[in-house]
Amino acid sequence: MLSVVLPYWSDRPVEEALQVAGVAEELGYPELWIGEMATFDSFALATAIGGRTNHITLTIGPLAVNVRTPATIAMGVASVATLIGRNVNVALGTSSTLVVEEWHGRSRERPAATLEASAQMVRALLAGERAGFRLRLDRQPSTITVAAFGARAVQVAAEHADRMVLNLVTPKTAARLCEQFTSAGGAKTAVWLATAVDPDDDARLQLTRALVAYLAAPGYGDVFTEAGFGELVAFARTRPHPRELLAAIPTELVEAVGLVGSAAVIEKRIAEYRDAGVDEICFVPATAGDPAGKRTLRSLR
Repeated sequence: MLSVVLPYWSDRPVEEALQVAGVAEELGYPELWIGEMATFDSFALATAIGGRTNHITLTIGPLAVNVRTPATIAMGVASVATLIGRNVNVALGTSSTLVVEEWHGRSRERPAATLEASAQMVRALLAGERAGFRLRLDRQPSTITVAAFGARAVQVAAEHADRMVLNLVTPKTAARLCEQFTSAGGAKTAVWLATAVDPDDDARLQLTRALVAYLAAPGYGDVFTEAGFGELVAFARTRPHPRELLAAIPTELVEAVGLVGSAAVIEKRIAEYRDAGVDEICFVPATAGDPAGKRTLRSLR
């Protein structure tokens, strides 16, 4: 399956998220992922998108389980589903120390244990069960996805989720994680990939700039090192100025963890991820030089 992820590029107007959602619906993509960055609240945005679309399935998240409680997540999902009148899915993750502790001022202690407990409680509440309380809102069927990198998160995804989602991984890393996931009893796997068909220089810069914040992060840095960019990760962990780090990122890294090039090249790359065990390819479309990513999304639909 092919789906669309709302991009929140820092060099684009925040309202573009609504335009990308409209393009995804127009082109017949079956699913739209609504994450959360430093712009819209994901539940508010999902409600707005739901009011402007008719068919596309919405998946909210991954939401940071050390920031939102299981109760607020379940209430949010049920609220959106009730207000737009169709099923809404949810994705959970542990996010990063930057987001959890610096942005939200919350502790990120015991992330895997919190992820497991949240997945269990959210599922119970969305199924109409009592988990401290019982939701009074009408509920549509919802699936739970868990974002994973480490072995413990993969195990949680296999035991408590309907799907695992990966982000910014090479086919090699995807294959390793998919094998761990299926060996633990997991079913479906999705991967988010920054995507640009025939990108111009502005689009390539947009994709490259987006990697700056991830290079030094645990998990992501390990993936980039596994892909052969260990020296760049080590440099990132010395905390250089973002401009220096941006200038040091080679085109090869952007292409290693994304879908960049002609439609034919991207189709071959998609096949590599399929061979690695990935069931769903999720396009995060570049929009520089391609408003709302419409050219890219149309080319790959």
